[in-house]
Amino acid sequence: QVQLVESGGGLVQPGGSLRLFCSASGFTSDYYAIGWFRQAPGKEREGVSCISSSGGSAYYADSVKGRFTISRDNANNTVYLQMNSLKPEDTAVYYCAASSLNYCSGYGSYGMRYWGKGTLVTVSS
Repeated sequence: QVQLVESGGGLVQPGGSLRLFCSASGFTSDYYAIGWFRQAPGKEREGVSCISSSGGSAYYADSVKGRFTISRDNANNTVYLQMNSLKPEDTAVYYCAASSLNYCSGYGSYGMRYWGKGTLVTVSS
C-alpha cells in the first residue's frame, strides 16, 4: 500500500525555522520525483518545491526561493523541506506528493500521483 506521511509541522514565530519530513512506504520512492505543496485557509493549493528522483534537480516557487530547501535521503525513503525565515503568509497545511515521473515539471502538480494527508505549519507571534 502506497503511503506518504508528513511530519514536522507546528507553531513557529516569524523569522523562525521548521523542517518538514515526508516519509514514503509501499513503493520505491527513489524512482519518483517528490513535491511539496501547501494550502492556506481559504486559498487554493499551491506548489512549493519539487525534487527529482536522484535529487539532482530542485525547483522552488518564487515565494519561497532562498528561504526553503528541499532534499531527499533515498536510502531512508524520506524527503525534507527545510524552511527558514518563516513568514506569517507561510501558514498553511503542507502536503508532500510523489510523482509518476522521475523528474519535476517545475514545482507544479503535473504527474503527482500519491498524496499525503498534510501537516499544519502556523507562523505567528
